[in-house]
Amino acid sequence: MISKLKFKDSFFLIAGPCAIESEEMAFDIARNIKAICEKLEIPFVFKGSYRKANRSRLDSFTGIGDEKALAVLKKIRKELDIPITTDIHSTEEAKLAAKHVDILQIPAFLCRQTDLIVAAAKTGKTVNIKKGQFLSPQAMQFAVQKVKDSDNNCVLITERGSQFGYHELVVDFKGIPVMQEYAPVVMDVTHSLQQPNQSSGITGGQPQLIETIAKAAIASGVDGIFIETHPNPQEAKSDGANMLPLDQLEDLLQKLVRLKKAL
Repeated sequence: MISKLKFKDSFFLIAGPCAIESEEMAFDIARNIKAICEKLEIPFVFKGSYRKANRSRLDSFTGIGDEKALAVLKKIRKELDIPITTDIHSTEEAKLAAKHVDILQIPAFLCRQTDLIVAAAKTGKTVNIKKGQFLSPQAMQFAVQKVKDSDNNCVLITERGSQFGYHELVVDFKGIPVMQEYAPVVMDVTHSLQQPNQSSGITGGQPQLIETIAKAAIASGVDGIFIETHPNPQEAKSDGANMLPLDQLEDLLQKLVRLKKAL
């Protein structure tokens, strides 16, 4: 999977909604992004969480049901002929999700969970480990090594910002070349602009800075870009505050492609 994504003069895109809210919504987003990426010649991986396990409140949206959401991902993979990624939260989920997707994503808060990483690695799928907000770039070498020691060399690292106080995240771009010594690096643009731990229990965000972070990431030499997008972020059932409106994606990607070519 990684060899298919890495291009000398380009970057790959992981994009989609935060969560699978319905089959119709997921297909609409996937078709739109695929068309844009084919036009701009950007390798594309569709992302959608089949279950949201890390929620601030008990009444937060967690999904439409595991089997139902995974079936949607499987259908998109087959009918649109695009690779798929989703996040997992337990060793049991690794085998379940691996039947339907190409890349298993390890959430940032779980990036030190050895059993989870090993279970994902042993499926043979590409493992994308999000860097914990609490870890240094150098510390990610150990997470990567767990995958490789499990006889799987298909591993990615995703940067998603570091905790700065209680409610802010910052991106240390010096960490990108450091982590590239261990594995290809993806920049999670939208999650790095979250404002977590709000008193309302609903995560805030700064979507007006998506272009800034994305451009800086490309200039820093990242291998891939991760963006959560939705036709109407205000109506999204999860993480809408930091998502990119779907109708703004093509313009952003055009700018990133031009920047990459200039570099």
